[in-house]
Amino acid sequence: MLDIRICARARMSRDPRFDGKFFIGVRSTRIYCRSICPVPTVKEKNVRYFPTAAAAAESGFRPCLRCRPECSPGTPAWFGTSSTVSRALRLIGEYGLEDGGMEGLADRVGVGSRHLRRLFIQHLGAPPRVVAQTRRLHFCKNLIDETQLPMHDVAIASGFGCVRRFNAAILKTYNRTPTQIRRLARQKEVLPKNQYLFQLRFRPPYQWEQMLAFLAARAIPGVEAVDSGVYRRTISLQGSRGYFEVSKHSESDALAVRVQIADSQSLYTIVERIRSLFDLNADWSAIAQVLSNDPELRERIRAQPGVRVPGCWNGFELAARAILGQQISVKGASTLAGRMANAFGEPFAGHAELRYIFPTPEVLADADLGKIGLTRKRAETIRALARAVCDGRIRFDGIYDSDAFLAGLVEIPGIGPWTAQYVAMRAMGEPDAFPTGDLGLLRALGLRSAREMDRRAEAWRPWRSYASMYLWSVAKCPA
Repeated sequence: MLDIRICARARMSRDPRFDGKFFIGVRSTRIYCRSICPVPTVKEKNVRYFPTAAAAAESGFRPCLRCRPECSPGTPAWFGTSSTVSRALRLIGEYGLEDGGMEGLADRVGVGSRHLRRLFIQHLGAPPRVVAQTRRLHFCKNLIDETQLPMHDVAIASGFGCVRRFNAAILKTYNRTPTQIRRLARQKEVLPKNQYLFQLRFRPPYQWEQMLAFLAARAIPGVEAVDSGVYRRTISLQGSRGYFEVSKHSESDALAVRVQIADSQSLYTIVERIRSLFDLNADWSAIAQVLSNDPELRERIRAQPGVRVPGCWNGFELAARAILGQQISVKGASTLAGRMANAFGEPFAGHAELRYIFPTPEVLADADLGKIGLTRKRAETIRALARAVCDGRIRFDGIYDSDAFLAGLVEIPGIGPWTAQYVAMRAMGEPDAFPTGDLGLLRALGLRSAREMDRRAEAWRPWRSYASMYLWSVAKCPA
């Protein structure tokens, strides 16, 4: 439930910390806006507040062309909602409703379709169909505004299937044709072929330097690179290879993303994965409110507000990298991961710093990993993980039951609870994952046992992943 008084104050002040946390419907124009929209402020009696853009669309409002709701940070409404809604939203983000429709989505999260619809309306203000359609339309609008893709390619990339349905949906939603919208965008930069530029918004504060430092220390040589404030990495999707680079936008609360890939149909997946990699949907104010109750964390939060939990591009790659890092230094694990990419990955020639595509599970399932310096036990753990992925026993996409996923991981010899929780934290984006018994956390808190740490961490729920990042990465303020 939205607090109308908070929404009203945020609307009047245009506070960017509330961007994407609710949307404003103007009754007279039937347009919905972000809380930071620069248009003249209307009277309170003439507006309605919605928890999501989909809820506004469901009530008959269309998106504002001035503040562009499709550019807002991801709505964090599922934090605090039922776990069923959270799992369903994760699946919609990965697949939309293309895989089995509403019935298929409900079946995958283990409830009936009617019950799932009721939960979505209760927590998000709109049914799953409207949530998926609104996400698709918002991405489609971004492609029209920010790329030179032909409209046919925009329609296919955003999941419409045909230009006729695409044109009809855009005209109904924005009251303009796609061509008219593109004229309004006034694009200035002409990009090389197969290159795309996006701005991905976040709610401030955001510790970009801390995020880069964490990723730089763990970058796989030849696959990832961090240099002069820019993160780069190779990617491979549906047989198409490329790379992307991410930097902090100089003029707004956003990351500037440049993607180089031939298959434009992969753009939606790429953008969603980058948002997850850099944790752009996090609601920092809600996280800080809980964690600041702990004196140890309060000092670190004051020193560096806005620390996020780094995600990953590929879950299997992250899990293999985590296995390599067991009982050795971060630098040593990165070196081994680079050797693995060099020996078993595909060559890549799209960028001077990026030379390999990380090897797939199919390649590593029977690879001779001893020749890159791995111990026999660790090599067998990685091969066992790869075989489990190939057999479908472990999946890193479409995860809807985190407990079952973690149970499957720890069944693999050589993967313990710490590694499983670390993978959940970064590969699944679980905000409450917690690597129990981590020596770095014990030292940071001055505790002696994992049991003591678990008791202390109960007060951090549901944000224990963020607490871990603070204790790992941010030094305590001097007294």
